[in-house]
Amino acid sequence: MVLLPVPGRKRARRSAAPHVDASERSPQARLEEAVGLAAAIDLDVVASGLVPLPSPRPAALFGSGKVEEFKGLVRAEEVGLVIVDHPLTPVQQRNLETAWDAKVLDRTGLILEIFGRRARTREGRLQVELAHLVYQKSRLVRSWTHLERQRGGFGFLGGPGETQIEADRRVIGDRIDVIRKELEQVRRTRGLHRKSRQREPYPSAALVGYTNAGKSTLFNVLTGASVRAEDTLFATLDPTIRALPLPGGSKAVMSDTVGFISDLPTTLIAAFRATLEEVLKADLILHVRDIAEETSFSQRADVNAVLSELGVEAEGEPDRLLEVWNKADLLDEVALLRSKSEARRAGAVLVSAVTGFGLDALRDEIERRLNLRSEMIEIALLPEEGALSNWIHENCEVIQRRNMGEGITALRLRVAPEKRERLARLAGPARLRLAAE
Repeated sequence: MVLLPVPGRKRARRSAAPHVDASERSPQARLEEAVGLAAAIDLDVVASGLVPLPSPRPAALFGSGKVEEFKGLVRAEEVGLVIVDHPLTPVQQRNLETAWDAKVLDRTGLILEIFGRRARTREGRLQVELAHLVYQKSRLVRSWTHLERQRGGFGFLGGPGETQIEADRRVIGDRIDVIRKELEQVRRTRGLHRKSRQREPYPSAALVGYTNAGKSTLFNVLTGASVRAEDTLFATLDPTIRALPLPGGSKAVMSDTVGFISDLPTTLIAAFRATLEEVLKADLILHVRDIAEETSFSQRADVNAVLSELGVEAEGEPDRLLEVWNKADLLDEVALLRSKSEARRAGAVLVSAVTGFGLDALRDEIERRLNLRSEMIEIALLPEEGALSNWIHENCEVIQRRNMGEGITALRLRVAPEKRERLARLAGPARLRLAAE
């Protein structure tokens, strides 16, 4: 059973502007998303509904009348799990479980359950376990406070509740420390892999977006990978990196990342920071949006909010962030024409990862964006300049090679600005000629 408490006031009017605040998503749309979250772990939802909430009650969130009403429904339907799509304090959760004689999860708990089910790699499982433990630790401390009054005392003579709190906190805290150390090693290893890729001098792109926006399907089409892609929330948790062929014959590396969602638990953002470093370090971030989704603009605000928490300001880095409006195949003719016009004005690319519509334009735009920072250089190498040739092949992208005779090789290459000065020192600035793209 899924319940969505909504404020007991007149609903704010939905704006037609493209920058709709996440809070303006309609209650019905939020309820449908909550039901989708439950379905993501194969829960059988027997009832769902919106619950007016004039003012949250400290004891059980809902008033006593609503608690009794749902108690009857829980018993009649033999419900074993109730999901409340709203933050619950440990006291509220415990009181509702007691009243309804059923397990109760709030939004954060449900998302953690999904992540726990979906994580496949060791890194993913560690990150999910860390988020679980941080969540449990904060709730465990408060949920045991009812025992502290059983016996007075201080220090080692304190009551049994206090002793249990400290014991559980220590066990969880020790495990958190172990996981954080292991994840730090993962972060260092990922950093070494990233440096290795940088030595091959390929630019990087990362896919981000609201969960179920079609990132993995797009990733598979662009890179030829076979990442799990399903019409469900959080189908992808573990990051995948593949080569991305570009129209001009060069290539980049692309990473597929976990989907974002509104009210994404801060514990998860913190736990997945090692994975999301691929986004932080990417030369180009592709924000994939489900343009056929009614709440697409609200989802955009949610994704930008998470990016901001990670230190990426979407509005402040226009050349680095490219919006990809996906699922054009689900639009009718009128909506498709309107979206084409709006995408041009917004500097976005309208595509369908399923039909291939717009993918050539997307590849062209990716290449254009990635090449904005680089220079095209031509240089002629003498036969004895093997060391310089090796450095160029390790640090620059060689686009074309021509044999000029007498052992002389003409190279046409693309060099990043941070390596341009080093190349000039090694070869001599007079030998470097700017070439047309």
